[in-house]
Amino acid sequence: MPIDPLRPRRLLVIYNPAAGWRRRRQFARVIALLEKLGCAVTVVRTRERGDAERLARVAEPGRYDLVVAAGGDGTINEVINGLAESALPLALLPLGTANVLAAEVGLDGDAYAIAEAIAFRPPRPIFLGTANGRRFALMVGVGFDARVVEELDLKLKRLIGKAAYALSALGQLMSYRSQRYQVEIGHERFSAAAIVVAKGHYYGGRFVIAARARLEDPQLHVAIFERPGRWNLVRYAWALITDRLDRLRDVVILPATKLTVHGPDGEGVHADGDLIASLPLSVALAERPLALVTAA
Repeated sequence: MPIDPLRPRRLLVIYNPAAGWRRRRQFARVIALLEKLGCAVTVVRTRERGDAERLARVAEPGRYDLVVAAGGDGTINEVINGLAESALPLALLPLGTANVLAAEVGLDGDAYAIAEAIAFRPPRPIFLGTANGRRFALMVGVGFDARVVEELDLKLKRLIGKAAYALSALGQLMSYRSQRYQVEIGHERFSAAAIVVAKGHYYGGRFVIAARARLEDPQLHVAIFERPGRWNLVRYAWALITDRLDRLRDVVILPATKLTVHGPDGEGVHADGDLIASLPLSVALAERPLALVTAA
């Protein structure tokens, strides 16, 4: 059901207080602005993992015009999956560590810009991916970055933010053991030391792995990192940080609509920064687009 532009929006705000404890003032400001702009705001808090997905799944389209995910990319991923069978659009109130999806759609700015978009801007369709059936908006990772996510100290993340990822990455680098993965894209097969499947073009903050990837395009972009070893990991990381990844001959970036990845059975796979699946992995475009409020 389309949103009536002449009626104040009725909002269900799914709020993860654990993700947003360092940004509680921002959360309070946005909520106050939404109410001042005439929105009817209902806030529900999550208590544990899975709550955001459950709350989004039972949100009633007749009662709300928009679901607002207030948290980080992990909270947003849960809400996206909770809305898999719903016609309700989604908006973002970014409160997490990286807020990559919010940056992707231009909503990582000040409180008023976020509130104005939630209150008035029309949602537009974006295309999601699926990893073993679970929807994702940004990326899927197999290999080193999945192990970084798997070993991340969540308590430390809440205390020091992005630095916790750097510490986890350093730990994984010191204990690194090379592993090979087999990637199938159509009739082509590749051997890889690590794989990132990008749906958006930002990765891990404001870094870019696949410059042509866009949420509004029904396309996946597969980055295949060919060489194992600590030195190559450092080289790939430096190229990512300095925006030179596309210059490396041993990094292949290919468009796709579906692919499979094989490796050690049961090895963890992350999507949108959370561990959500395990190998073997099947990645494809989601059948239904998602209506998402963006900055423009």
